[in-house]
Amino acid sequence: MKINATHLAAGIITILLILALCAGCTSPAPGGNETPAGTATTAPAGGGNVLRIATTTSLENTGLLAELERVYEEETGMDLQFIAQGTGQSIDSGRRGDVDLVLVHAPDLEQQFIDDGFGINPRCIAYNYYIIVGPESDPAGIANMTPVEAFRTIYAAGTNETAGVAFVSRGDNSGTHTQEQVLWEQAGYDYDTEILDAGAWYVEAGKGMGDTLILANEQQAYTLSDEGTYLSFADRLDLAPVVAEGAELLNRYSAIAVNPAQHPGVNAEGAADFINWLTTNETKQMIGEFGAEEFGKPLFTPLYAPECTEPPFNCTCTGEVAG
Repeated sequence: MKINATHLAAGIITILLILALCAGCTSPAPGGNETPAGTATTAPAGGGNVLRIATTTSLENTGLLAELERVYEEETGMDLQFIAQGTGQSIDSGRRGDVDLVLVHAPDLEQQFIDDGFGINPRCIAYNYYIIVGPESDPAGIANMTPVEAFRTIYAAGTNETAGVAFVSRGDNSGTHTQEQVLWEQAGYDYDTEILDAGAWYVEAGKGMGDTLILANEQQAYTLSDEGTYLSFADRLDLAPVVAEGAELLNRYSAIAVNPAQHPGVNAEGAADFINWLTTNETKQMIGEFGAEEFGKPLFTPLYAPECTEPPFNCTCTGEVAG
């Protein structure tokens, strides 16, 4: 039997068209899992057995983070992943939904984070104090001054090019850097116009607290540090606390969950569980004892109600939160 070539070719084309149509049927239907062109995709910050926490270099430098991680992971099996950076950077990570929780120490920045709808369930945990450290010779003569008087005196000495007077700033939008700017403002100076361009005596490190202390030590300069990080680095420094008293030096630490209404992918349940653990009496006792044996004094003082709700703290340190 002879097969017409024209009929054969038409049959082959028909088969190919049917196969192409069937292949198209396997593509995602509109409204399915396919991401529309131009739509950004973001992976969940955490979830399940992982909790990502953006926090401060000062907490890392003291060693407290490692201890919290060790104990919590042993008790729960949760994988804590700390990202140590400045408080400003940590809060930005929370705004983007890159983390599930922030553990920070800049009350004004924290409140803005909450007011803007990105942070929920804030709980203040503990506090210590900032200190102004510098060369034991104290070339600016600020010993026994109030923090604000000390900053005025350092400015006057620096701008007058007094020998040996320099100040090293974190310069990284961290909680410590934020507090430094507050002190300059309270001393009567505009930070952007009068401090940043004040001369060679004012140095921006752009680094974490430990590295800033090392740089200040190399330059025999003054700097503002949290007391905990200073104590943990003291054996490597020739710097001494010069001003260590004053209400302006209070340094309060808080945990704030990232709002799942803004970022549905965050591990809201894990964040709530960790905040609840931080506010237990057992954990607060551990925080209150941390560093005492090694440094001769605790590096942090835990906060309890009702003290935390009153000045100068004005925060919430108790009460279970839900994920």
